[in-house]
Amino acid sequence: MRFVYSMSAVFVQVKAEFSKKMVMVSVDGTESDRTHTKGHTLDVEGKLYLGGLPATYTAKRIGNVTHSLAACLRDVMFSGVQMKLSAALSSHAAGSCFRRAQSGSFFSGSGYAAFMKEGYNVGSDVSVSLDFRSTAPDGVLLGISSTKVDAIGLELVNGQVVFNVNNGAGRITARSRSALSMCDGRWRTLVAKKQKHSLSLTVDGVTVTAENPYSSSTSAETKNPIYVGGYPADVKQNCLSSREPFRGCMRNLRVFKGHVTDELDFSAAFAHPHVFPHSCPDNAA
Repeated sequence: MRFVYSMSAVFVQVKAEFSKKMVMVSVDGTESDRTHTKGHTLDVEGKLYLGGLPATYTAKRIGNVTHSLAACLRDVMFSGVQMKLSAALSSHAAGSCFRRAQSGSFFSGSGYAAFMKEGYNVGSDVSVSLDFRSTAPDGVLLGISSTKVDAIGLELVNGQVVFNVNNGAGRITARSRSALSMCDGRWRTLVAKKQKHSLSLTVDGVTVTAENPYSSSTSAETKNPIYVGGYPADVKQNCLSSREPFRGCMRNLRVFKGHVTDELDFSAAFAHPHVFPHSCPDNAA
């Protein structure tokens, strides 16, 4: 079997050979050690899967497969036969590769990524940092909510970044105050911090702050997953003013709580419809 794949802007050629007595893998022409096998045939059956496995499929000999391949594939050959990927019997959440890509994950403007299926509790203190690039003036960046009113939300509104927090006594807001739009297609870096009843928002090094007039209200007791770039139609977000999905690219998403840092990898999200992990087109809008 032979194929070419890319997890960045560079494609790599991978070749795997199996014979009656030997297995060998090569990457860009550099061969591994040849491993001798027991038996003369492969005990396999069913379809050939590329890039991942269906959630209902149980792999017998390769362990538990929990994630799909966050990369591009092309020029797949199997036993000398060219595999026509566009004519696959079925496909799931497989998109097209971008001709020119850079680091980041692409949001098409109609989806979202979801993390922490069991729920995330914001509590009294939390920080969120991420890089984003967009030309759309409005869109959801991140939301963590509860079934009541406690929540935090990050969004783009009229080209500015808005950070909303509700500890249960009412919403407070910090908004970027740049004379320029934050949605000009350039990479922007933001850090949003909630510390008890105060919050701060820093975008490209410029910080704004806000204080909660209800100083006794210090904790946002959230229990829902972390939604990034949007959220499902049946989910309520108490600190987002818009349902407009984000269109553009994100990278370096981190959530800090105390001494714990969660680096959220978009390819590891438990749901990411219409999100293309680890591939951001140069012309992303």
